[in-house]
Amino acid sequence: MDYPAYIKQTRDRSRNLNRAIPDTMKGFGALSTAVKEGGTLGVKEKEFVALGISVAVRCEACIAFHVDALMKAGASREELADVLAMAIQMGGGPSVMYAGKALECWDQLAG
Repeated sequence: MDYPAYIKQTRDRSRNLNRAIPDTMKGFGALSTAVKEGGTLGVKEKEFVALGISVAVRCEACIAFHVDALMKAGASREELADVLAMAIQMGGGPSVMYAGKALECWDQLAG
């Protein structure tokens, strides 16, 4: 998979959805902003939680978005791998497959 292109396609789909249901997407955006700005954890830690959930629930678009956000938040590949290990423990065999996708996404985005 070409993750940079996949992320662009997913963002384009979100923009289309925003045009179709602007009030819902505005509410979701406000929730996302509030969650990331509030609380005691930093953005990086919150993105690690989101990535772990993304792997466990097998959401490939979520994986790509959260890996991209983690890179922007200053995460390291080693930290990512540690979170993926925890996601595998929580999600079992299927999470192994999606953890591999998350690592592939990181490697592609890292260039």
